[in-house]
Amino acid sequence: MLKNAPLKTLKHDGLTIEGYSRAAVQSYWRIPELKMGFDLGAHPWDFMGTPTWFITHCHLDHIAALPLYVARRRLMKMAKPKIYLPAYAIDAVRKMLDSFQRLDRGRMPCDLIGVEGGQELEISRELVVNVLKTKHTLPSVGYVISERRKKLKQKFLDLSGDQIRDLKTSGTEITEERRLPLIGFTGDTSPQGLDDNPLFYQTKILITEMTFIADDHRKELIHKNGHMHLDDFVARQKQFENEIVIAGHFSTRYNMHQARKIVTQRLPSMFDGRLKLWV
Repeated sequence: MLKNAPLKTLKHDGLTIEGYSRAAVQSYWRIPELKMGFDLGAHPWDFMGTPTWFITHCHLDHIAALPLYVARRRLMKMAKPKIYLPAYAIDAVRKMLDSFQRLDRGRMPCDLIGVEGGQELEISRELVVNVLKTKHTLPSVGYVISERRKKLKQKFLDLSGDQIRDLKTSGTEITEERRLPLIGFTGDTSPQGLDDNPLFYQTKILITEMTFIADDHRKELIHKNGHMHLDDFVARQKQFENEIVIAGHFSTRYNMHQARKIVTQRLPSMFDGRLKLWV
């Protein structure tokens, strides 16, 4: 693992979250079991095998490693990856990759797929991704990955196996689709990005930002700049239904010990142990 790309890991209910985020430095996350990642502000070597990435916005600490990632997969003769990112940025990102291609004299093969808030993406038979509009200084989106399952309709639960078989044979639709929101990723956003998209509060695991935590920082300026403050979590703590909430993207003003001290003073229970600080 590259020493300049720190990495933290958490396992929960069969899913692994790997990544790290520091405001204005680097943000990168992945879920190996789902073969997906979010943002490419840096690129640990092991992340090369992840073939699908979702970019929230185009500040450099969230996208700077995209050319490196694409080039590494080409060098290792891997299939070209799929990169989902805000639609407005497609042309500029393609020009960026073309520039690196001329400089590096190596191809930059990848599929760039533009997305907008409100879209639903079918990634596989089992996985659906909702694109949610967030609030930052650049046009930005967040993502929710949901697992979809076929379940027997409620009205048929008391039927015998033979009766269910007969209904199915007759052409009756006996199942319905149910969705389990697994992962929410907000990227950089003001609290509006959460409040406008309550689905974030319902995901099993939520990865979000807590850029500022000190009392003397002006909340209105923080929100105007598209970020969140610890106070925003305190005010909304009853809304987080998630099993795990990972808060990252802390300002470099704070070290790990300062961040943990300040946050635990305001949120002693840490959402009953569900809130994890990645500093």
